[in-house]
Amino acid sequence: MDAGSVAHLREVLAATGWVERTRELGRALRTTRSPGGLLLVGTPDDEPWHLTAHLADEARLSGLPQLAPTLVRWSPPPGAPAHLRVGLERIERAARGETLFVVAGQQAPVPLLERVDDARRTGATVLALESGDPELAGLAHDAIAVPEHAPISFDGAQHLVSAAAGEIAQQPGLRERLARLLDKVSGPRLTD
Repeated sequence: MDAGSVAHLREVLAATGWVERTRELGRALRTTRSPGGLLLVGTPDDEPWHLTAHLADEARLSGLPQLAPTLVRWSPPPGAPAHLRVGLERIERAARGETLFVVAGQQAPVPLLERVDDARRTGATVLALESGDPELAGLAHDAIAVPEHAPISFDGAQHLVSAAAGEIAQQPGLRERLARLLDKVSGPRLTD
């Protein structure tokens, strides 16, 4: 999904609260302290490849290297490149300042929940994008549930979160601040 499609999706969802929630989760992803400290894991049947690619793009485009995710895989093949060989044992080494982002469009299996709990106990921040899994949501510091009949698809929510993670909040410049001050001092503009 390109930036124009994300902007259109935000317009469609403007009155629903989804845009604000995905922005909150996106900002939470940015609190990861170091490159490689954002661990992204899915379920055994659905690894979040697509979201990993989008977050890597956002890291590059926004100049925020801490957004470059480490894809944690359930069964990485031994001959795979190093960045595709990261297994679940990496979650066991998660530490304070790192973020474990669980993306589960289906019920999280018990082995994943156990590892998420361990990561939380060691001080890692746990975030989740899930489909209504109360156990996973209960372990996460922040979670967004995308139920089956939500006005957005699970894939769409992933796009909104990744786009929000790369957004740099723009502080109003001097001109914008002066314009607002003048509007307040002079009162509303009346047209003839």
